[in-house]
Amino acid sequence: MASELRAVIDELGGEAVLGRRLNRDVDLQAAIREGFPQKVIEELMEAADLSIKELAACLDLSPRSLQRRRREGRLAQFESDRIYRLARIVALAKSSLGGRDAATRWLKRPNRALGGKAPLAVIDTELGARAVENVLGRIAFGGVS
Repeated sequence: MASELRAVIDELGGEAVLGRRLNRDVDLQAAIREGFPQKVIEELMEAADLSIKELAACLDLSPRSLQRRRREGRLAQFESDRIYRLARIVALAKSSLGGRDAATRWLKRPNRALGGKAPLAVIDTELGARAVENVLGRIAFGGVS
């Protein structure tokens, strides 16, 4: 559990970007409620090799709103929660698939187990994110996906 938390924090840019020490889930919950600093947007775009348009689609936000957020101080709680969800999926994909390049390719390609949609296209909801986590779990443990 601690390694999962650390992996997600790393995807968000680490404690330097988040501006606080995050040792437990409750620390991360507090940071989400407070709103992440806008710098996490750049960090996650870099970590997942996403354009602003791709990131906006994953978060169910307009690219224009996301551009505005990149210039402002803090994200709203709901935006931070969606960013956390994406960071969690990216960290899991990297862990399950063996690295950044394989993970980003997999996240962007249509997947039969997800109804022919790319994983990034379905994680705009919690149910979609769970479906992606399920597929990644099957991949990690040798199942067919």
